[in-house]
Amino acid sequence: MDPNTFPTKGNLILAKNSLLLAKQGYELMDKKRNILIRELMNLIEEAKGIQSEIDQTFTRAYKALQMANVELGIRNVQEISRTVPIEDSITIKTRSIMGTEIPLVEHTPSHDMPTYAFYSTRMSLDRARAEFQKVKELTIRLSMVENSAYRLASNIKKTQKRANALKNITIPTYTERVKSITNALEEKEREEFTRLKVIKRNISKK
Repeated sequence: MDPNTFPTKGNLILAKNSLLLAKQGYELMDKKRNILIRELMNLIEEAKGIQSEIDQTFTRAYKALQMANVELGIRNVQEISRTVPIEDSITIKTRSIMGTEIPLVEHTPSHDMPTYAFYSTRMSLDRARAEFQKVKELTIRLSMVENSAYRLASNIKKTQKRANALKNITIPTYTERVKSITNALEEKEREEFTRLKVIKRNISKK
């Protein structure tokens, strides 16, 4: 038998304190869950907007690329594409939302100017380059938002489990313990009161 369940005033105080902490913990978990859900909903809406923008930009980019292929020739466009430098300007940091570390992606393009000569190309290639540049930037943003949403969803699941454990297990356990110990102590007090009355009555008869 758990010694903390013995009907003593000390155990009653411990049980009441534990019950209070459990209730406070549940309130905090519930607030944290609501904040995380609100943040997640905002991220989902943001991701939808970015995805829609990416789709539209991709459409424009491929149309411009097709025109460049027609005007310059596919082989020439492929040769020009090999001059595009490898992207190395992306840095990833983190920020915290209610204890959840989410990525903060920073992108600072180091090559703003085209890597090909203007005199030997057409405007369609410039448009294709500009649109694909937008696609890259939007994709970077989308990856950050989707990764953040995934991490928030994972933390919401953990927070929900903890809140459920407090609500359905811990709080009922300590509520029952407080009630049980209180009833036992009250019963002891009644027995003690009755015993004292009997003793007093016996003394008065002598």
